Amino acid sequence: MSDYQQYEARVIAYRRHLHQYPEPSFEEYETAKYIREILHSMEHCEVIELTETGTVGVFNKGGRKKIGLRADIDALPIDEDRDDIAFVSQNEGLMHACGHDGHTAILLGAAHYFNDHYDELDNEVHCIFQHAEELIPGGARELVETGYFEGFDFIYGHHLWAQLPLGLIDVKPGPASANSDIYAIEIQGKGGHASRPEGCIDPVLIGSRFVESLQSIVSRNISPYDSAVVSNTLFQAGAIGSLNVIPDKVVLGGSVRTTTEENRKLIKGKIEQHLKHICEMHGATFKMDYTIGYSAVYNEEKHTEWIKALAESLYPERVITDPPMMGGEDFSAFNQVAPCVYTFIGTGSTGFDYQHHHPKFGLNEDGFEAGFLMFIEVATKYQDL
Repeated sequence: MSDYQQYEARVIAYRRHLHQYPEPSFEEYETAKYIREILHSMEHCEVIELTETGTVGVFNKGGRKKIGLRADIDALPIDEDRDDIAFVSQNEGLMHACGHDGHTAILLGAAHYFNDHYDELDNEVHCIFQHAEELIPGGARELVETGYFEGFDFIYGHHLWAQLPLGLIDVKPGPASANSDIYAIEIQGKGGHASRPEGCIDPVLIGSRFVESLQSIVSRNISPYDSAVVSNTLFQAGAIGSLNVIPDKVVLGGSVRTTTEENRKLIKGKIEQHLKHICEMHGATFKMDYTIGYSAVYNEEKHTEWIKALAESLYPERVITDPPMMGGEDFSAFNQVAPCVYTFIGTGSTGFDYQHHHPKFGLNEDGFEAGFLMFIEVATKYQDL
């Protein structure tokens, strides 16, 4: 029997409870209460309420090395569309559509292991239950700003990943995720009757030309060997009941993903340049709010080699190296204070192949074992590298 099999039922029960009661970023009050009650039940766990909903469970205070293991706890404002599970979300308009319920449950299971094997621990193990991963500025930044993680020797995290086949572990040196920025734009034109466009400044036309122009930024300014994505995801103008009216303004918004700081700055500048040029050409004005979000997670090379060897010792021939994930991940905040590695653990299989953030997203719970064992191995085997 593997170590995981002794804890599996508990991990699954935790995950399903959390899935039924999702809470949004910065509002995970009942989730934090649930986590803290479980940690308080463990004889050897020191529970630290680092923020309102961010919690750390500490085992073997004063151990040889300070190791952080991170799980995120928040959910998303998505209506779940699943009729095939008994533990569907009970909180209307909210869903664990990214896998954070699995991350939290696995780390709670690992905490039970550390409690049961307390006398065997050499390292000081910090189980980090981090709030608000899904919403900029992110909970990781808040936790780091407390100063608690100064002097840590290593911080490790992973993401259950539905786009990766069940059982695979993706370990990559360098960038593991993308810089994740967002923009919101209001273009002010001059509205009027649809039959007299010559007397208007049509913001729909201007906005359309701007969105089209965005597609040239990556294709004509970024090397094909680099990864970058600009996606305009919001375009609002006019009203359904006013189809004979040219509106006076349009609201746009979207996201920008890059893996280098150079490209991050370049794309921001190009978006501003395109918007200014198109609006001036048509006589419109604009306002833009450009938010610098999460930076790319950076896997420190030496520690990544160690993590890869650790994963291969557990699962020979199941460790791969994919290109950086182009989504954002606020685990990058921990890069400021300690060497970090962030990996991806496959949970994808038939029936569990919807993308993250989709209303039908689900996790194959058979993938939890790899996450549990990686937490245990990292915490118990870490030494000077």
